[in-house]
Amino acid sequence: MAEIVAFVLMPVAFMFALGAYLPFVPVIAALRGLALVVQLLTRHGQALVGVMYRRTPEFRTLPPYRPQDEEVKAYRNYFFGPGFRDLRQLFTLTCRSYATTVGDSFRAVTSGQFVAPARTRALTVPYGLTLYLGLCLGTVLAPPLIGLLLGLHALVLALLTAGARTIAGALRAVDRAALWMRRLRTGMLCPHCFERVPYPAYDCPAPTCRRRHTDIRPGTYGIFRRRCECGRRMPTLLMLMSRNGRLQAYCTLPHCGKPMNTDAGHMPEVVIPLIGGQAAGKTQLMAAMLLSLEHAAANGGPAIALADEESDANYQVLREVIRMRGHTLATQKSLPRAHSFVLGRGRSQRLVHLFDTAGERFVDRDDTDALRYARAARTFVFVLDPMAVKAFWTALEPPPGPLLDRTLGSTVDPEEVFARSVQAVAAMGAPLERSRLAVAVTKTDLLTEHGLVPARIEDSDDTRTWLRDVLGLRSLVRAMDLHFREVRFFRTAAVADERAGVDASVTGFVDWCLRS
Repeated sequence: MAEIVAFVLMPVAFMFALGAYLPFVPVIAALRGLALVVQLLTRHGQALVGVMYRRTPEFRTLPPYRPQDEEVKAYRNYFFGPGFRDLRQLFTLTCRSYATTVGDSFRAVTSGQFVAPARTRALTVPYGLTLYLGLCLGTVLAPPLIGLLLGLHALVLALLTAGARTIAGALRAVDRAALWMRRLRTGMLCPHCFERVPYPAYDCPAPTCRRRHTDIRPGTYGIFRRRCECGRRMPTLLMLMSRNGRLQAYCTLPHCGKPMNTDAGHMPEVVIPLIGGQAAGKTQLMAAMLLSLEHAAANGGPAIALADEESDANYQVLREVIRMRGHTLATQKSLPRAHSFVLGRGRSQRLVHLFDTAGERFVDRDDTDALRYARAARTFVFVLDPMAVKAFWTALEPPPGPLLDRTLGSTVDPEEVFARSVQAVAAMGAPLERSRLAVAVTKTDLLTEHGLVPARIEDSDDTRTWLRDVLGLRSLVRAMDLHFREVRFFRTAAVADERAGVDASVTGFVDWCLRS
């Protein structure tokens, strides 16, 4: 009887039970496969949150973009590298999670249903085979779904990256257009090395940082704002810098690197070189020009503000010297730094650079070649001291010898200074044929006081005639007309009264020089 039960009834009962179980196999396998798919998708979501939000070490498979490793010490914009780095990390973590989850699931079935079942293997083996079938089904179905999610992630990232880079390019184009409108097509003038800087470098505004950032325009390190390594944010466009929040600009040329004017790039620039021999009165005339503008601003004219501390300090000294009717110190022969000031308000603002160069540099050809700032000028000032002309001492009536001290005048022939200067400036590529020349005849207050010249007049033609016919500078006047588009002659007196009012001749001279 035992044999009948064991070898007949039990197998028959098992076959009936197995037959009753088979209709449920697809359902159980499908459910197990679905569970595996959901489990894999959940792991993918956890990896996505970890990579994009939590950013803890267990979710890091690639080295991060660190500011200290960058050429520019700033954090990269997410769409310029970190975004696709995160995508690669997410792909790596998802692959690892897939392999781990699938392997663990098969091992759990093998252990629980085949190796160490809790019930008889007659019951667990069919169930284990069903679970195997479900796991195989889930293993096959999950990768396309995960691949679809990764593909959507990559597509969205690519679109956002393209959008971000398009916006960055558009903002750079707008910034470039703004510079073109300000007539800064080739860049901003460095007041130290006199070269055009396409775009300055800027220091981080944080008082404890001062890391220098080159080319802060929208791009790799930010679209609207750039975040420095110290965490401080800074604008990426000149138009985003407010008047009080402008950053300190620096020249980017390797041989310079010195600070530029804070207003560089925010307004059109005007370069006016003062050319003349030693002791011709260039420095005093420049100071009188600034004093005239300051006086005009106090009386309702265009506002004027010195552009940097050095220009302001130099001007304060020169202003007091002129008020006291003293003599300025001779300009040092070293390359000059521009005396810069902002003229006007709002859209009419201009950054004006006046260059006062030592007269010795206009005699030696090697020295004039260093005056690179002249390439950016479209208005030149030639300072002519009548006392430097030989005919002045021989042709005038009464003779000036007994009345004037020769040491008060320049000792360099104006024709020699002009010829060398024009030759050097033309060799640098300055378009003299499209430039204007203001000829400032200096020290006319002293000459008028002693009756050596007619009463001061404003007419340019009369001054031209006096230089040409009385002082015999016919060839010099002809050379000026030949080289420049427009030449205007002025008799100037770089003096001021006690109320800081300068001579009227300087006012007209300044207005013409700054005329657009």
